[in-house]
Amino acid sequence: MRISDRVRLHLGQLVAPLTVRYGEGLRFAGTDLPRPTTHRVPTRRGRVRVFVYRPPVDPAAPDGPTGAYVHLHGGAFLMRHARMDDFWCRYVAATAGVTVVNVDFVVAPRASYPVAQEQCHDVAAWVASPAGAAALRVPVDPAAVAVGGLSSGGGLAASVCLQARDSGSFAPCLQVLGVPALDIAGEPDPHRPGMISPALRALVRRVYFPDVSTRAHPYASPLRATSVEGLPPAVVMTAERDTLRDEGDRYAARLRAAGIDVWHDTTPGVDHYFWTEDPARARATMARTAEEIRVRCRGGVEGADRPDVIHSEPPAPRSG
Repeated sequence: MRISDRVRLHLGQLVAPLTVRYGEGLRFAGTDLPRPTTHRVPTRRGRVRVFVYRPPVDPAAPDGPTGAYVHLHGGAFLMRHARMDDFWCRYVAATAGVTVVNVDFVVAPRASYPVAQEQCHDVAAWVASPAGAAALRVPVDPAAVAVGGLSSGGGLAASVCLQARDSGSFAPCLQVLGVPALDIAGEPDPHRPGMISPALRALVRRVYFPDVSTRAHPYASPLRATSVEGLPPAVVMTAERDTLRDEGDRYAARLRAAGIDVWHDTTPGVDHYFWTEDPARARATMARTAEEIRVRCRGGVEGADRPDVIHSEPPAPRSG
């Protein structure tokens, strides 16, 4: 790794809590929830800190089983700042009524592939296990655990679902992929410049995926998985002007072709920060996504009605 890359990453991670303001204008619900509790989860790559958000107590079932949503933040595998998505974790806990586990996985330069992928899988599998439920003191139903993330976190969520399917560790009830990075080995369309620049992509490859031979592995680049059969239902959110849009569009199409329920939504006219660029539309998109989490997780809880099918929808047409 270049010394300049290492210095740049360390400085960026130090100032992130002071400078990152993504989502501050999207605190639509959950602001009154208490501070998340902190736990350390054992994984094959060491103990990982998680922030746990509790939903409001359901008067009808104050001690009954609950669903859980495991969230993986963005930051291009370079920025370790799980609290940047505090707004979304609070929103999901408050509106979907599930326990939210926000994972503080390790990033570059401290780690390289596949450390974050394996940590995220192991945390999600732990949440779905009796040991996890006992440690969290929440009766989580193992059939009611959803996994999701934004940007690189969306790619991690897709990777977690592939790992879970292949290992049989647990069965996620939903995958939420927001503007996901799904093909580290591929080259983006040079005619669609955007926030995810060629320079940023090159930096990510150098510092987190330094071994070229691993970049096309399905757990690094889920779009390159040989098969998507057996994966959970999905919410796939893309942005019209985002460099990563094609990856999300193609993955949603593959899932749908495999008979998997998909809600695929494309926010028009925006780049990678698709929620903050259009907060009015973001309110509706966030509400629909939280409802999908609520319905899918509720369907896993013992004694609850099974959810309605999420109808597959095509992406919004491109402009121009």
